[in-house]
Amino acid sequence: GQTGPCASCGKTITAPVSGSHSAHPPPGRSSSGPTIGVVLGVAAVGVLICGGILAALLIPAVSAAREAARRSQCVTNLKQIGLALHKYHVTHNCLPAAVITDEDGQPMRSWRFAVLPDTEKPSLYGQFAFSEPWDGPNNRALHSARSPIYLCPSDSPTGPFDTSYIMIVGEGTLGGVPNEAVCFSDITDGMSNTILAIEVAASGINWLEPRDMAVEEAVTYITNPAASGSQHAHPGGVNVLFADGSVRFLSDTIDPQTLRALLTRDDGQVVTGF
Repeated sequence: GQTGPCASCGKTITAPVSGSHSAHPPPGRSSSGPTIGVVLGVAAVGVLICGGILAALLIPAVSAAREAARRSQCVTNLKQIGLALHKYHVTHNCLPAAVITDEDGQPMRSWRFAVLPDTEKPSLYGQFAFSEPWDGPNNRALHSARSPIYLCPSDSPTGPFDTSYIMIVGEGTLGGVPNEAVCFSDITDGMSNTILAIEVAASGINWLEPRDMAVEEAVTYITNPAASGSQHAHPGGVNVLFADGSVRFLSDTIDPQTLRALLTRDDGQVVTGF
């Protein structure tokens, strides 16, 4: 900040203040504001954050859509099973017995096998060895030929060839007692109010095995799956097939007594508005 003559040329000069900075920034550097790199970095972080939020929002929606599609396919499976059972009734004037036994009471065949001629795999029926049970040495070769209609796509079966669909068996049910062939005319409670088959996740029942579920087992499974040691394939309830061929979704909150009435064919309890 001092003024005086130059020691070399004698001209008057003013010395700069010590520690002062140039009025102009170095070439290539902006005098104010963020650099391009900073801007790009912030933008990249924003994209990642927004992308993560969108993904978090989309995952439940995609999962729900997939479950809705699987549940719809389950309904289609039950409708095909119902159609096969109705075709069997037209041919034989009765439903197939849920369990066929030999003279010694040994379970031999299931209703799922009996309706094979009316499904997309009729040729399997002719390959069955009727002289031996469902798990005999020759019939075991048919286990892997399970029809797709016997497995709900939301089910995780415990066995590779298990079924998701079973009949209700026992006195007064459409499955009846072993070797009992029930007719639609035996249904006095109304076909639209009588359950023919239900879906059971992880049933542990081979599709050819003549084993199903009694009324009280079904009531426990549908209304309180945890108590039955199992689970539902679909959240909140199960798909069920009625005798008239319709398929409906029963909530796990259904009244157990109402459900018992639906699972039997002639107890005199006509249920409406369930």
